[in-house]
Amino acid sequence: MEQIVYLNGTLLPRGQAKISPFDHGFLYGYALFETMRAYSGYIFRFQKHLDRLTRSAELIGLPLGTFDLEKACYDTLRANNLDDARIRLTVSIGEGGNAPDPPPHPRPTVLIVATSYTPPSAEKYRNGFKAVVSSMQQNSQSPLSRLKSANYLNNVLARKEAKAAGADEALLLNERGFLCEGSTSNVFLVTGNSLITPDEESGCLPGVTRQAVIELASELGIGVVQREVQIEELLRADEAFVTNSLLELMPLGEVDGKPIGGESEKEKGSKVTERLMIGYGEVVARETKPLP
Repeated sequence: MEQIVYLNGTLLPRGQAKISPFDHGFLYGYALFETMRAYSGYIFRFQKHLDRLTRSAELIGLPLGTFDLEKACYDTLRANNLDDARIRLTVSIGEGGNAPDPPPHPRPTVLIVATSYTPPSAEKYRNGFKAVVSSMQQNSQSPLSRLKSANYLNNVLARKEAKAAGADEALLLNERGFLCEGSTSNVFLVTGNSLITPDEESGCLPGVTRQAVIELASELGIGVVQREVQIEELLRADEAFVTNSLLELMPLGEVDGKPIGGESEKEKGSKVTERLMIGYGEVVARETKPLP
């Protein structure tokens, strides 16, 4: 069966979905998106994603229109008979002129795509991701660094570097040389029984999963510090992991070919990371429920 997508209020086969060649999301990247994960047909923390999208849209003057985005996402899931899925919600400013000026009376383009999702293997979670430090940098002074926008080329090029190096993820520094984030993830370090993660002033995206982990750590009595982080601290950390809505928490095994943590830490195992991984799974189970 051909994939069904949602476009501007209508569910239709993928091959019939058409977007104007003058859409400024395509021409100039004037668009936002959210990537979400559905468990057993329930989208985890949808409202958190919608809140971030709404805040970002207000900041850049992108109207979200009158679409019921939650209903649209669930309709797209059902139309594709999906339970465990990846959902991508994209909203652009819509059609405009040839010049890079916002259309005076924007009519947003809303596109929702849902595909089946299978997480990485248990072995991958045991061994962790291999990461490299990218030559690409994030500009912490740009408001775009805190938006999940279609201006994503910096992240794409960083990810391309990682793949070329045989790694799973690329880590980006900011213009001051501090650790910022992964190409598609937030980064956490574990030192003792505490977490350290780059603060938003470092230029990282305020991730929904990042926030869930910070809240979970507080519940588990694990301290969390948000501040500027030197890349050397990551290599000296006892443990490290990255987060996003699809991966949940993925341990970092090595960076630029150097293992995270010393041999003594490896013998002890990734205890804090494992506690958080288990706890996150419990949060998902608690907050997901069958569709009405």
